[in-house]
Amino acid sequence: MGTNDRDYDIVLLGASGFVGKFTARHLAQSAPEGARIAIAGRSTARLKDVKRDLRADWPIFEVDTADDAAVARLAASTSVVATTVGPYLRYGMGVASACARAGTSYADLSGESIFVARSIERNHDDAEMSGARIVHSCGFDAVPSDLGLGLAHQAAGGVPIVAATLRVRSLRGGVSGGTIDSLRQQMKEAKTDASARSLIGNPYALTPGPSVRLPRLSGTGWGRARGTWQVPFVMGAYNQQIVQRSNYLSGWSYGQLMQYREVMATGRGLAGFARAGAINVGTAALVAGLAFPPTRALLDRVLPAPGTGPSADAIDHGSFVLDIDVYPVEGLPVRTRIAAPFDPGYGGTGVMLAESALSLAFDDLPDRAGVLTPMVAMGRSLAERLRAHRFTLDVTVLN
Repeated sequence: MGTNDRDYDIVLLGASGFVGKFTARHLAQSAPEGARIAIAGRSTARLKDVKRDLRADWPIFEVDTADDAAVARLAASTSVVATTVGPYLRYGMGVASACARAGTSYADLSGESIFVARSIERNHDDAEMSGARIVHSCGFDAVPSDLGLGLAHQAAGGVPIVAATLRVRSLRGGVSGGTIDSLRQQMKEAKTDASARSLIGNPYALTPGPSVRLPRLSGTGWGRARGTWQVPFVMGAYNQQIVQRSNYLSGWSYGQLMQYREVMATGRGLAGFARAGAINVGTAALVAGLAFPPTRALLDRVLPAPGTGPSADAIDHGSFVLDIDVYPVEGLPVRTRIAAPFDPGYGGTGVMLAESALSLAFDDLPDRAGVLTPMVAMGRSLAERLRAHRFTLDVTVLN
């Protein structure tokens, strides 16, 4: 089924949620004249509030993601569905599958290894047959990592990569209740399902895996590098999976032996050492606490609830700067700097998801279908869109 005869170009599902409102705001500001946009969610009243606040003449649809027939009708009515309704393990599969069957492109904000692996298994073949682009992780998970490495690879001449490291230079922003709930649901699933548990720490969880024997990845723990203490970036394990899926979908063009990691510097001396230790202990404690019902119940009392987030002031002062250094098998190393004056998890993620939806709806994209990644599905088109909205995606050669 072609999409030119659909009623809408984009339907934003979850538009009244915390991140959904940022996404809707950016769509209202940046969609081309004449774009046919609708918003959907469980509460008509809340959707009307969004529409009134934005002064946007958008149709509204009340949709429960558990209603398969309603979701199928929604998917068939539009060229693109963008959804902020998570945790995706609980609420996402029906929407992604309906889009895959209907030939409707799809974008979400998932950072859930288990969900994306299951989506590939269930939806990739259907999407290839229908022509749908199913694109997970179109927010801070994992657009900066995926586009940053892909653009650097192109700038290096497309030759295989020996190693690549993303370094978090600065990161200012809050943690949402939805992000915590996604982690909570993934830990619950992993606790009862050994096969799901094995996916979380596997760099190749979203691919069949390379056909060559890989060397041990160095530098995955915490320690000093260049005189500065650093720790693995908390989102790095998942972002690595998306990067490696891009590698796989491009015919392992990055190289089957590429070592990729993400780290965050904590500073020099004893202070840096203390911060590194505290981050590692805190992260391990949170993950372990969410995995066990008694401690999970205690944490639920103090952690942000789904649908909540930081203050408007904290969001307004958010920003991020990331560097990805890429070392090709031949030629000089290349660095991509990815930065934006937005809170990474809210304003920045809203821009990334909205521009992903607009790219899927309106850009002349590579002739690919299936469960894809931001780089494979949209690549340079998405990068140019983000640059037009105060994002930095600069690639330079390192001497």
